[in-house]
Amino acid sequence: MEAGAKFTSGAPMRHVAVMTLTSAVGLTFMFLIDAATLFWVSRLGDQRLMAALGFVWTIQFFIIATGIGFAIAATALVSRALGARRREEARALASGALVLTLGLQAALALAALVWRREALALAGAEGETLEIAARFLAITLPSMPLMALGMTGGAVLRALGDAWRAMSVTLGAGVVAMALDPLFIFGFGLGIDGAAWVMVIARCVVGALALGYLARAHHMLARPRLGEIRRMTRAFVAVAGPATLTQLSTPFGNALLTGLMAGFGDGAVAGWAVVSRLTVLAFGGIYALSGAIGGILGQNYGAGLMGRVRAAYRDALVFGAVYTLAAWGVLFAGRDLVVDLFRLGPEGAAAVDAFVGLAAGGFVFTGALFVSNAAFNTLGRPLWSTALNWSRDGLVLFPLAWAMARGFAAPGVVWGQALASVAVGTAAAALGWRFVTGLRPRGETDGLESAGARLHPAGETVAPAVVRAVADPLP
Repeated sequence: MEAGAKFTSGAPMRHVAVMTLTSAVGLTFMFLIDAATLFWVSRLGDQRLMAALGFVWTIQFFIIATGIGFAIAATALVSRALGARRREEARALASGALVLTLGLQAALALAALVWRREALALAGAEGETLEIAARFLAITLPSMPLMALGMTGGAVLRALGDAWRAMSVTLGAGVVAMALDPLFIFGFGLGIDGAAWVMVIARCVVGALALGYLARAHHMLARPRLGEIRRMTRAFVAVAGPATLTQLSTPFGNALLTGLMAGFGDGAVAGWAVVSRLTVLAFGGIYALSGAIGGILGQNYGAGLMGRVRAAYRDALVFGAVYTLAAWGVLFAGRDLVVDLFRLGPEGAAAVDAFVGLAAGGFVFTGALFVSNAAFNTLGRPLWSTALNWSRDGLVLFPLAWAMARGFAAPGVVWGQALASVAVGTAAAALGWRFVTGLRPRGETDGLESAGARLHPAGETVAPAVVRAVADPLP
């Protein structure tokens, strides 16, 4: 199946909606794995187990964030090459991105495995809860590189415009996990360790499906060559470095909030774990939005269609707002059911009610932040995304959450997080719009069409001009 610059024609809103919704289905199903895991573990009747999962997700969130950064870099490189109708170059870049992702994620997972107890203690875990979480991480951390391969592979599929296969990568893993969770936890009597082994299996499925689709359906995997990988590393790191720093701000902020919640006891941490799963489950479309529109923006920029870049940015903001309001309405209608479903105590129930009742509406502004991130990461200003995200999670978030917690206990932490998103999301939307309206085509000097950017027919050389074009900021 040959795929070209699919996003350079047709209604931008249609591309935004199709890519985001299909990505959201797959992503939401992956998040549903965690929610289902939390549900089945809650049936064991021990809040320490639920609190342990909350701490586990806090630690794993950091590694997942780096994987997202690598996926963003792959999207930027591959989509701009495709937009300029340079498929062989896109193939070489995609293959190199996968190799770099695997190596870097393996190193991070190993470091996290070695220092997992220290990291958990820093997040606020202690006693038996810490030991349960450490055992869970010992089982699941070695599978993180496979998950990262799936994430980067899915990003390349979205850059190609293959929404359905990108969706099925995570959808397939979700189906496997949903089927196996009760069997491993209760049928085999493994308890929370069974949930950990199911997570490993699901990540293996994600990696295998992504690589299989890229190889068989699109022929986008080339034999890795050390020289090519070395030459493309600069372009990859130029996007992946700032994008990873950007993504790390979210788990950093989440770790701070988890620490605040820990001060109100295991019941509050259990409620926070439920809030975290509800967040990604209900707002999977918002999390998917940034990755989904990166390919749309990149292809149209690569083709020199600045008007379509602006239209895609605007339509993504509108789509994010509508999606958030719809999801919030569903959550609000089922607020009592959520508390009953997870058998939360009073502290946990208060945190969940604070999110469902009011704080969920803040995702209108979180969506705006994600859309601006996609524009900056794909179009040559990745450090702007880094600055915005760390402004929210490193500067604004903790003071607001701490002050609100002093007055309103655990619910105040949830409300403080929402207020931080409102403040920074508003600024990000305005800055992003000013940026995309000021873009001008660079023509052949962009590097994507220059004679020096042409690959050897066998795809043996990564174009130095593309490396310059992606690594260097736009004017």
